Amino acid sequence: MNRKIVPIRQLSAAMLMWLLAAPAYSQEFCAGYGNDGQWIGGTSLASDISRAGDYREQIALVLGSVPYTALFSLSAPMEVRLEAAGRGGADTIIELFDQTGMSLGRDDDSGGGIDSRLELELSEGNYCLRVENYDDAPMSAFVRVGRMEHPTLTAGNIGDVAGTAVSIGAGCGDGLARALELGVPSSGAVDEVSAWSFELDAPTAISITAENETADPLITLYATDGAFIDENDDAVGLNSRIDVMQPLAAGEYCIEIEALSDSSAPVTVMVEEYDPEAAVLAMYHQGISAPPMDGSHPIVILGDLSTRMRNDVQNSDIATWYSVNITEPGLLLIEAISVNGEGDPEIRVFDDFGREIAYNDDFGAGFDSQIAARLNAGTYLIALREVNTGSQAFTRLLLERFVPAR
Repeated sequence: MNRKIVPIRQLSAAMLMWLLAAPAYSQEFCAGYGNDGQWIGGTSLASDISRAGDYREQIALVLGSVPYTALFSLSAPMEVRLEAAGRGGADTIIELFDQTGMSLGRDDDSGGGIDSRLELELSEGNYCLRVENYDDAPMSAFVRVGRMEHPTLTAGNIGDVAGTAVSIGAGCGDGLARALELGVPSSGAVDEVSAWSFELDAPTAISITAENETADPLITLYATDGAFIDENDDAVGLNSRIDVMQPLAAGEYCIEIEALSDSSAPVTVMVEEYDPEAAVLAMYHQGISAPPMDGSHPIVILGDLSTRMRNDVQNSDIATWYSVNITEPGLLLIEAISVNGEGDPEIRVFDDFGREIAYNDDFGAGFDSQIAARLNAGTYLIALREVNTGSQAFTRLLLERFVPAR
């Protein structure tokens, strides 16, 4: 059944008042990431995975860019498995947050195919598992949280049911992997080099990058005994990046690489020591983490938004940050439009604490973006950037504020 998308300006006065009168979100669970979350077991007691006799599972309803959040707790430290499998061909993405709002892991396709899976050693506490659609469209998905001995929901990219190890595969660990030196980039087409190996002389936190959007690389990091460590597809545009912030033990490691597009295009791969400052700056540039409002990172100050505000900008793949003041509760409408139709802008909205409130890329049938968010009074940050690495486009940013009728 086709559904008609009604532009925000065509909403009836009654509907607009309903949106504005809806309850404000809570900011207490996972520092706001648990807004409107649902206990995975139905109640907080039944959602303690440490004591559960079996896995806990829900059907998640994701409404466009609004994620679904499953809540669970642990009364004892243990390794858990988190999974999401979309229905009807939906491509899930999952991200786990602890009680402080820190992201502990994010995954797209480790469940096999387009399903998601994370396996993490966690301490006691409450957790929020956020489920999104890669295509930023409505979907339903099965979400499962369980211990490692519980049955799996997804097939996984790993060789055994328990999900503790994998077969490294051709090109990894059998003498065919091409050696990498830390801090030195190397290039090769996936058709010629399907795996790269590197060695750590001492425990080291590392970053791995694989770059060439024509190839659209997917990288997977393994230990030489076949243990899966992490994977990534599209960290920066269509390029991939893995940050291992906890030092890896000394020894040899292997990176398997796939090309989701052109396997004959050369991919530049590099392993280097993890630099926290560089990693944070990269997140600011990507628009996925809000910078502090202390002047240490450039922010365009727009001031109070009374009714309507327009800014024209030469948009690039490095996010431009804006701050805007909302003086009273209302609905904020943001549009990013590529003036010549050749750009692909994306926008994100954060509160002044750095919590992401809304995100959109490709609203409607085109590549332009639109966000409608109900906000309380306060200062908010907006990130605007081009999705494609290295691209630029003349872009018009529009902000409009709607307030409840009196």
